[in-house]
Amino acid sequence: MSALVETASLVADRINALEESATLAMSKKSREIAAQGHKVINLSIGEPDFKTPKHICEAAKAAIDAGFHSYTPVSGIPELRKAIADKLKRENNLDWKPENIVVSTGAKHSLANVIQCLVNPGEEVIILAPYWVSYSEMVKLAEGKSVVLDGAFENDFKVTAEQIEEAITDRTKIIMFASPNNPTGSVYSEAELRAIAAVVARHEGVFVLADEIYEYINFTDKGHFSIGSVDEIRDRVITVNGFAKGFAMTGWRLGYIAAAKWIADAVDKLQGQVTSGTNHIAQRAAVVAWEDMSAPESMKLAYERRRNLVVGLLKEIEGFKVNVPEGAFYAFPDVSYYFGKSDGTTTINNADDLAMWLLETAHVAMVGGGSFGAPNCIRLSTAASDEALVEAVARIKAALATLK
Repeated sequence: MSALVETASLVADRINALEESATLAMSKKSREIAAQGHKVINLSIGEPDFKTPKHICEAAKAAIDAGFHSYTPVSGIPELRKAIADKLKRENNLDWKPENIVVSTGAKHSLANVIQCLVNPGEEVIILAPYWVSYSEMVKLAEGKSVVLDGAFENDFKVTAEQIEEAITDRTKIIMFASPNNPTGSVYSEAELRAIAAVVARHEGVFVLADEIYEYINFTDKGHFSIGSVDEIRDRVITVNGFAKGFAMTGWRLGYIAAAKWIADAVDKLQGQVTSGTNHIAQRAAVVAWEDMSAPESMKLAYERRRNLVVGLLKEIEGFKVNVPEGAFYAFPDVSYYFGKSDGTTTINNADDLAMWLLETAHVAMVGGGSFGAPNCIRLSTAASDEALVEAVARIKAALATLK
């Protein structure tokens, strides 16, 4: 038996069953190719290319100087939980108290906490696809079953309330989705979310896990609508958000949930045994985040301009089907036109193949749609400079022209 087989057999089955994060794997591969001397344009990772707003950084410095170096309460410091509750009331029409808020080490941590606390082995989680790569793996860790519903390209990748109604069974525990969406940038309208809420209201014991991490990157005229504000199901909606995307605070690792107290208490109980409280300095800094919203607004305008730039360029590539994202900072073209084509050495069988081929030939890092539940598509981040985006699409177009 080889050493590789021996060590794999020693790792717990639940870990062996997990897929590696496709976005992180592609970013790692791009670094390897860059280390070989190639100029790689990395559009694989969902990270703002802006700096954290100055007033937040200054608050962090002040917290250090003031001696906030201790452990924090598991659910977060009282000042931040109150600030979050106030924000949710002011901006989202969500009437939660600080006791309903749990601060965690990023929105990813928040999502994983909720799934571990609510999903029993064999219970079903309906995931609206395309979906963020970690959703199904989080369900797998909880020994639940992912039920994936596909949003049609023609419907801007959005799943309908009728599809959800048909998918609900007596084993359904959670309906899970993001709006604005990663990877598509699609935004569910208030009417669409109210229709989904009406379905949920008819099924007691079914919860909604609403990932709103891209809330501030919304290009629609009507802006963001939180499904948790629908009275009939407010106690069955767990709203997840954080600071990474809207405030360019990815490395600060701050996310949170807002939910019924019994759910918040369960998450507190779990977190108390796994990570305890989140970084004290980061929490103190986040308290002041909403005091100045000029940076999130200027970032949104930049993302919208880049969206328009990239969508226009992608539409010039033969065979690409491109929708117009209404939020977030991604483009997600359908690239199935190139399946079966070859450069004489490599044959492209799916979007994952195409993403790897483009990294190796054009030195542009993107992520194939297979891990997002959309195997015909490829995701590229628009969180990069205009110059990098223009060059990246030019490289992609030139490389694709060699496939026959």
